[in-house]
Amino acid sequence: MSHTLKIQEIRNLTHDVKQIRLAKPEGYTFTPGQATEVAVDRAGWTDEKRPFTFSSLVTDPWLEFVIKIYPDHKGVTEQIGQLSEGDTLIIGDPWGTIEYKDEGIFLAGGAGVTPFIAILRDLHRKGEIGNNQLIFSNKTERDIILKEEFETMLGEQFVNVITDEKPSSDHGAIDKAFLTSNIKDVSQAFYVCGPDPFNESIMAALEELGANPDALIFEK
Repeated sequence: MSHTLKIQEIRNLTHDVKQIRLAKPEGYTFTPGQATEVAVDRAGWTDEKRPFTFSSLVTDPWLEFVIKIYPDHKGVTEQIGQLSEGDTLIIGDPWGTIEYKDEGIFLAGGAGVTPFIAILRDLHRKGEIGNNQLIFSNKTERDIILKEEFETMLGEQFVNVITDEKPSSDHGAIDKAFLTSNIKDVSQAFYVCGPDPFNESIMAALEELGANPDALIFEK
C-alpha cells in the first residue's frame, strides 16, 4: 500500500545531507532499522522508487528520513534535494533491513549510518545504550551526520574516523589494522553498513579476526 505524504519540515544536517519529516499516516508502524520505498510525487518520478531507512521512532508523531543528496546523479535524491516543505513524497510499506539483536559495535561508512540512527535513538530513549559503540567513518569532519546527537547518546562510545583530512586524532581507515587495535572482543555482535566496498572489506576483516559470521549483521 502506498501513501502520499506532505513534507512538514526539511533541515540541512550537513552540506549534502537533509533530514526530512513527513506527515505520519494513522496506524503506520515500523521497527528501528526498517526501511521503505520512497518516490517523488512529481510527473515522471512516481515510479522511480528508492529505499530509505526511517530515522524516526514509531512513537514519534512524524516519519523522518535522513537522506544524502547526490545533485550530480540526476536521480531521485537530486529531485528530493529540490523539494520544499509542503511538497509530497510517496512511500510504501515498511520492510526489514538491519535488526538490533545484542550489544555490539556499529560500523558505519558515510550515509550508511542511517539504519543505525533509529536503533540507537530507541536504545537511548529506553536507557539501554549499554556498551554499544558506534565507529563512524567519513571523508571529512563536515561530512559527519548528527555528530552532536551521537555524542550525547554514546559519549566516548562514539568514535569518528576521518579518512581524507588532517589533522585528526582518528585519521585513516577502518581496516584490519584499525579493528585489531580498537576491538578487543570479537565474540560480540557487529552491525555493518556503508558503501559496498566498505561492507565487503569490514566483513572480511572481522571474519579474519575471528568474529562469528552469525554475529555479523549487515544490510542485505
